[in-house]
Amino acid sequence: MEHSGPLSGIRVLELSIALTGPYIGALFADQGADVVKVERPDIGDIMRWIGPSVNGLSAVFRVCNRGKQSIAVDIRTDVGREIALELAARADVVIQNFRPGVAERLGVGYDDVVQVNPDVVYLSLTGFGEVGPYRDRSAYDTVIQAYGGVASSQASPGVGEPIFLQQVLADKVTALYASQAVTAALFARARGRGGQHVHVSMVDAVVSFLWTDAAGNEVLLDADGSQPSSFTSGFKPFRFLDGWGVVTPISDSDFTGMCRALDAAGADDPRLATADLRNQNRPLMAEVMESCYAGAATLTVDQATARFEAEDVPYAMIVPPHELPNDPHAIEMELFEEADDPVVGRTRIPRHPALFDVTTARLAGPAPALGQHTTHVLGQLGRSDQEDELRRARVVAG
Repeated sequence: MEHSGPLSGIRVLELSIALTGPYIGALFADQGADVVKVERPDIGDIMRWIGPSVNGLSAVFRVCNRGKQSIAVDIRTDVGREIALELAARADVVIQNFRPGVAERLGVGYDDVVQVNPDVVYLSLTGFGEVGPYRDRSAYDTVIQAYGGVASSQASPGVGEPIFLQQVLADKVTALYASQAVTAALFARARGRGGQHVHVSMVDAVVSFLWTDAAGNEVLLDADGSQPSSFTSGFKPFRFLDGWGVVTPISDSDFTGMCRALDAAGADDPRLATADLRNQNRPLMAEVMESCYAGAATLTVDQATARFEAEDVPYAMIVPPHELPNDPHAIEMELFEEADDPVVGRTRIPRHPALFDVTTARLAGPAPALGQHTTHVLGQLGRSDQEDELRRARVVAG
């Protein structure tokens, strides 16, 4: 079935491993792009082997490489580099996440690709950027969470021990920023401004993401420091008799409604009537919040839900990932799609997150086996007659 997504007709060459670059490619494939992934002939993308897996294919690889073509090519060889450049010459977008300088040494850097494709949008993904004393460091997710401030921002105020989020936040945030940047560059190209080299580092992405709301005192250099940098600092969930939940009382009516729902003192206290007064009376606010937590401990989830609904406060009960697909709201939203995969069997994956009224996006299908499309792609490049020789020389596989 021909794809009618917003990136239909766009060709992407992916020279990346792990999560950031591949996740971008998956999102683009959902939106209709034709994505060719170049992998090493021996082990391929290392993420094939990391985390929960079935029949040798990991969940992470399945999610981040859906709908792509895999060609196993050793670009360290002269012929392998020629093949990569031939693919780059046909591409609208090239994605690479080598350390600074590696793509250039391999002969597939921007200056190499632009010689064969002047209008290319070439994305370089790095950890610490391309300048500075840390540019050559290995950069994995926890490394960037540490350097970029995420770990310290999650630290318990009482203990101070940095806490890492138990997910690859830095990779995913970088992928989202980079995918927006690439589509912006494609838009600029469509308006006659030509191709360009786009640079996105994990440090840039994570710091931008963090400082939006979690570095208030670092943004306002004249602030007195009396408040935490993040307005969500110290926030903790309510424990009910049979579960957990959260209320986020931003407005004055949210606050009074929460207090009433939990039979807590404070709803009618004039000293807490406005957000400004609540900031001024933080010790009293702390007492009221303790009263709220005590009230929550006497209620079941269903009882609390009914009360929060009646008070129209912003709330949610905490739902673990394994329960979310069966939640009635998730079902009504059609939040997940289930499909049979030829390698891993049954799968359940969140739908593509953006809904387009006209240029429909959809999950792009199974992830490829290593080198699954080598023969097909070599044929497209007019190299079918060389395939046997290239396989004997271990330039290609699959």
